Amino acid sequence: MTEEPVHRADLRIDVGVLRHNVALLAERAQRSGARTMVVVKSDGYGHGALTMARAALDAGASALGVAAIDEALQLRRAGITAPLLCWLYPPGDDFAAAVAADVDLSASSRAELDAIIEAARSAGRTARVHLKIDTGLNRNGCPHELWPDLLDRAAAAQADGALEVVAVWSHLACADEIGHPSIDAQAERFHRAYEQALRAGLRPIRHLANSAALLTRPDLHFELVRPGIAAYGLDPVPQHGDHGLCPAMTFRSTVVQAKRVQAGESVSYGHLWTAERECTLALIPVGYADGVPRSLSGRMQVWLAGRRRPVVGRVCMDQLVVFCGDDPVGEGDEVVLFGTGELGEPTAAEWADELGTIHYEIVTGMYRPRVTRTVVRTEVPT
Repeated sequence: MTEEPVHRADLRIDVGVLRHNVALLAERAQRSGARTMVVVKSDGYGHGALTMARAALDAGASALGVAAIDEALQLRRAGITAPLLCWLYPPGDDFAAAVAADVDLSASSRAELDAIIEAARSAGRTARVHLKIDTGLNRNGCPHELWPDLLDRAAAAQADGALEVVAVWSHLACADEIGHPSIDAQAERFHRAYEQALRAGLRPIRHLANSAALLTRPDLHFELVRPGIAAYGLDPVPQHGDHGLCPAMTFRSTVVQAKRVQAGESVSYGHLWTAERECTLALIPVGYADGVPRSLSGRMQVWLAGRRRPVVGRVCMDQLVVFCGDDPVGEGDEVVLFGTGELGEPTAAEWADELGTIHYEIVTGMYRPRVTRTVVRTEVPT
């Protein structure tokens, strides 16, 4: 399937595919007059934050988003100079370092805003701030009853030169459920919060649309959109149709042993599977320590020697076993645990469906100490 060498457990990250996805999303946003901020938190959803940051900016994104200040500072140290927003902090986090590195900061409370103002004055720089209103997700964000006070404090600090209010923003709870009534309800709350910001003398941009809203609600694009999972090729709204996205991550391994076993022989811990006839079994050196959920035991397939083949017996910490019938397989043969699905191999979305979770969890959980990451670039037809 690939020409580059396969390691014991390897994530193949295709930069050409990442660029393709971002270009598609940025072009869609541009139709509404919006710019694109690509979210690269959690080490780029497992794909590599720096890899994705460079690919996204090359493909038309104008800004990047992360959750933690440490994530932002790592990108700055790596030479990323584009606008970069950070939005979630534990108490006592180092706002001064973020302000000094020209990282935009989100404020969801008066306490956060005051800490950012203090850091800006300490650093002798003007902080760039995005004010976050809670419109119904009820996680991070300023409650509506405290919003006027936050706006007044921000407007006063802006007049003093301590900060610049760049944006008002929020996050949608059910954008991946097309037509869910909460989407319009949140949009209306967001509109009211923005109108209050204007009345307070602020002139911020707005951003609300995540991947799903970018793809389904152009009326919510405003001045900036924030795609995350879609930029990595995993569609948050496949029920809406084919959006031309392609997964950029392939999880690969290799056969370390192939052997014939007789009928009646059982496999792996607990002997949950027994051969009904003589057959060939292939041993693959990956397991739950490498991101293969043990709960997929007896419920997953891999791509090996040109076809899908079932994993039999329990998934172990370091290894799993594949049933190959009478087909010839041997040491060194490549195994794809999930990929793009283009050749018929399993996908991260299939793993998620089988586990009752979302593909976000699969890819972000894949990068582990024993798993290498190989970056390649292919050209994706447009």
